[in-house]
Amino acid sequence: MSQSEGEVLALPAPENREEETVGLDKGLDDLGQEESPDSTPAEQPDSGDEWDTDLEADEQDRRARLVSPTELYLVACRLTAVIPCSYVLRQLASTTLDLNQQGTLDLNHHGLGPLGAKALAITLLSDVQISNLELKDNYILAEGTGYLMDMFKENFTIQSLNLSNNHLQSAGSKRICKMLLDNVSIKSINLSGNGFIDADAKRLADALANNYRLKDLDLSHNQFCDTGGEHLGQMLANNEGLEMLDLSWNHLRMSGAVTLCAGLKVNVTLKKLDLSWNGFGSAGAQALGEALRHNNTLVHLDLSNNRVSDEGTALLCNGLAANDSLRVLRLAHNPLTQLGALTLLNSIRYNPKSALEEINISTVLVNEAFVELLEAVCQDHSGLEVQYQGVTGSVTRTKKPSIALNIIQDFLAERKEGLVEMFQSLDKEGTMSVDNKEFRKAVQQANIPLDQHQLEWLIQNFDKDCTGRINYSQFAEQS
Repeated sequence: MSQSEGEVLALPAPENREEETVGLDKGLDDLGQEESPDSTPAEQPDSGDEWDTDLEADEQDRRARLVSPTELYLVACRLTAVIPCSYVLRQLASTTLDLNQQGTLDLNHHGLGPLGAKALAITLLSDVQISNLELKDNYILAEGTGYLMDMFKENFTIQSLNLSNNHLQSAGSKRICKMLLDNVSIKSINLSGNGFIDADAKRLADALANNYRLKDLDLSHNQFCDTGGEHLGQMLANNEGLEMLDLSWNHLRMSGAVTLCAGLKVNVTLKKLDLSWNGFGSAGAQALGEALRHNNTLVHLDLSNNRVSDEGTALLCNGLAANDSLRVLRLAHNPLTQLGALTLLNSIRYNPKSALEEINISTVLVNEAFVELLEAVCQDHSGLEVQYQGVTGSVTRTKKPSIALNIIQDFLAERKEGLVEMFQSLDKEGTMSVDNKEFRKAVQQANIPLDQHQLEWLIQNFDKDCTGRINYSQFAEQS
């Protein structure tokens, strides 16, 4: 008869590590050797009719002897003197319901602590069902990280690991880097908010120099400074596997930013780089522009809130004028003005190979000259979308974009349609919102008589929070 959860909680903790190991082995043996209720000791005579069921019987017997993850977790909790978490039990059970699919074990924000991580590591040693392990904000510390990293010596199924906000510090980074040197299964790891410093950047650079399997690395919200930027730049120069790197919310500026960009210049695999909320300034923007002149793999760059002025934007555009791979550029929350905005457009205008599809300068007020130039640039780059805060100057008085809503409503009314119906036709998932790009494309394909000024004014008024999506519930309520 199996023990209840309450009974497990009352079991005493082992006195030493030797007893713990012996107890775990014995517990697993006991669980694996429990007889099936339908088993009989007597042997049955062979029959030719039963030959075709031998394999089926063997499989049933093998499954009967398997220890379920929930049972193993209870044994591990007993041996580590940890109170079993009911949420963990439910999650373990749900991930094993379908034996043909791998799933996610989501244990974010559950305060497991180091010993809770140890019990979980024991449970997952031989698990083949879980491919994504979410452990954000569990106060695992370096000790718990060590247990988990030891688990990866045996577990080759987990491919994605989230250890963000776990107070790992430098001691935890040592254990992670040691694992990354040998692990062959991890493709994505989130280490955001763990207090890593420049010395940890050096360890990561060494661990990833020859790691071709890790594709996604999140190091945001740490404490990397100038020296850390140098190490991370060296990592980018040597690594040939990473495709996504998040370095947002660090302290990368001056020499750290410059050397990081030097690594990006020769990198051949990175596709998405988030550098937002650092301090690149003009020096960093210049180095980044030089990197973009030579790098032809990066497609997404976030440089939001990096003290990039009009001068820095001009230096960045020196690289954009020759780049043919970048598709998304985010520059919101920088001290650039409409002058910098015009420089951006001109760098695209004179680069026929530019692949840019999205530019976010949503905190910049532009003028009429910008809107007119944008209209001209879009004739050669029809897929380009630029998000800006608004338009100042005479454009509002001369072009009268405010009549745009009347124009589109009258156009639809002639076809016995309404604005809500138009949005609903674009909203395939029924979210009551539509992507700005899809709306712009639909207006252009329908040949609605709106000029560029009016269309952009309309989108800005529909999407006043600059989210990139239009919430049309307000129109649905009015209809």
